[in-house]
Amino acid sequence: VDILLGLLEPDSGKIIIDDKLLSDANINSWRKRISYVPQTAYLIDDTIRSNIAFGIPEKDIDDEKVKNAMKEAMLFDYVDSLPEKERTVVGERGVKMSGGQRQRLSIARALYTNPSLIIFDEATSALDETTEKEIMESIDNLIGQKTLIIIAHRLSTLDKCNKIFEVKDGGIIVTEK
Repeated sequence: VDILLGLLEPDSGKIIIDDKLLSDANINSWRKRISYVPQTAYLIDDTIRSNIAFGIPEKDIDDEKVKNAMKEAMLFDYVDSLPEKERTVVGERGVKMSGGQRQRLSIARALYTNPSLIIFDEATSALDETTEKEIMESIDNLIGQKTLIIIAHRLSTLDKCNKIFEVKDGGIIVTEK
């Protein structure tokens, strides 16, 4: 994942994206096109709005983009039911939200910048089976709109993937559906 994100360089081989070698000259434009959803959502003790637009100065947050990201992540109805809506403070590490809500917020954050590629790194593994299914619905709604790379140990998480790369016995097995 760190290599795909451009955080590490490969020890051997190269990364080619759309017939172009990933290099120091184009790494920043690559990073602007991708988003990352980790296993555990990193949330700050701030509003839902600020957590979705993480790193964007308050005055520069686009509320329409926040709203659209919440809808795509299936978080909007929950947030809309709160008295302070997207201005609700989530608490340290999101303690005022359930695990599924925190993960949806993490997905909304990934969607805020409208990336062309989203990497989900074990994004549902810490959730119970029911919540995992709900989160996978959010992810499944992105199929056809974005390129998705989903890293998972549970094969059921990959049901709708059109290509699966399985790391096994020091090699890679590719299955196409």
